Parts: sequence; C-alpha cells; structure tokens
Amino acid sequence: MKTAFLTAAFLVLALAGQASGQCYADYKAKQDNPLRLQYGIIELPQPACTSAQAARNYAEPVISRSGWTLLQIESIFGEDEFQRRSVNAGAIHLRQ
Repeated sequence: MKTAFLTAAFLVLALAGQASGQCYADYKAKQDNPLRLQYGIIELPQPACTSAQAARNYAEPVISRSGWTLLQIESIFGEDEFQRRSVNAGAIHLRQ
C-alpha cells in the first residue's frame, strides 16, 4: 500500500513538472520591399503549446509588431531543444 502511494505521488509530481515546463516554437517569417526571410524562435505561453494553430494564433501578432509576416510555425518544443535550436536562429533567437 505504501509503495503504491509513493509510486502515485512520484507520477503526479513528474506529470506536474512536464505540464509546467516552458515551450517554444520555431517559425519562418518574411518582410517585403525588399524581400527578407527570417528563422526565429518564440517563447509560448502554456495555452499556445497545445497545437501549431494555437502557437500561430499567439505568435502572429507578436511577430507582426516588428514588421514581419509569419509564414509558418515549424515545430513546438521544450526547454531541452531550445539550446540546440537557438544556435540556428542567430540574432533573432527568441521573441517573447
């Protein structure tokens, strides 16, 4: 009984840690006149981590404030992938 309780408690804590983890999306955007393309990473709030469409709904106005048009969300990922992918994003490696 005690082992089952400890196992259940560990599982709840592990799942809670995953749910509270930060997520990010990498995206492609463009500017016109002259045409410029951009690859970047944006930090997402938890509700936007559920799907590419939710990420797009959050990211589009954030990116457009800088004069860019969001072309697509490439993928959604966690903190573990952030360091690896931010190297490829260059100067625009994180928007918030």
